[in-house]
Amino acid sequence: MASASGPALAVVEDIDFPDCVSAWWGEVHTAVHKGLGLKGALTNGVMRDLGDLEPGFPVIAGSVGPSHAFVHVRELATPVTIFDLVINDGDLVHADRHGALVIPPEVIMDMKSAIEKLFSTENLILGPARTPGFNFEKLKTAWAAFEQART
Repeated sequence: MASASGPALAVVEDIDFPDCVSAWWGEVHTAVHKGLGLKGALTNGVMRDLGDLEPGFPVIAGSVGPSHAFVHVRELATPVTIFDLVINDGDLVHADRHGALVIPPEVIMDMKSAIEKLFSTENLILGPARTPGFNFEKLKTAWAAFEQART
């Protein structure tokens, strides 16, 4: 994990899912993994210590619970399934508070331009909407520009 090239995400499948009771992710593991250079964690399992998680180390988990129970690592760098999402070692994963997805390798080269286009077209709506005096007529004009730009 510490030798990953670029930002790395720890993905841990709890094989007891959906009957998980043991929380791997808490204060200690978030501190350790952040210290090793990882940027966050994704699990179908349990997390704990919500008020004590390492700052800047987000965790998406299946549930919250207090139990340490019996946790042990069985395999590393192997395909896992987290809520029907199959993740292989080395996959590019986008994860945020809304969930996670694997980005297909064939779209990675086009992502920068797609993100730039997304931001520029959203700003055609957001700019006017955040300006004093915004009204329905200005929305119609902005929406027309938005539709024109994205087609």
